[in-house]
Amino acid sequence: METQIVVAGYGITKNKLLLIKHKKLGLWLPVGGHIDKNEVPDDALVREFREEVGLEIRILNRNDLPAEGNVKRQLAEPFHVNVHNVGDHDHCCLFYLCEIINPDKIQINKDEVSGYRFIEYGLLSLYNDIPPDVRNTGKRAFDLYSQLDK
Repeated sequence: METQIVVAGYGITKNKLLLIKHKKLGLWLPVGGHIDKNEVPDDALVREFREEVGLEIRILNRNDLPAEGNVKRQLAEPFHVNVHNVGDHDHCCLFYLCEIINPDKIQINKDEVSGYRFIEYGLLSLYNDIPPDVRNTGKRAFDLYSQLDK
């Protein structure tokens, strides 16, 4: 089975996590998608947030090494990576922790997204329609976010 590398962002604002209802898969998921040719993961994630929900983000967990020598750019570090199936192929997904800059400007792309929710940490477990892996990774994102010096 083919495996494709993708990105996903657990976007948090005002101590709430954004999840979208993916139109094709019918699942509640974080914002994300495929990395385009000649695109790095950070840029793909920023693009996906703009395309799917019209939001600007700041990717957290930045690499603090200097961009010296042969290094052109330092990229954010995923907080989680897994391989999951999406029907006809697998995704190797790089998960990032993000802060949503303009949550009040949300505008879903109805071709890809059929709904959205901003969910508080304590309520995440109450939604039975959120897949367990998404719920568990969301809890991890909340925990990491609460520990960051933003």
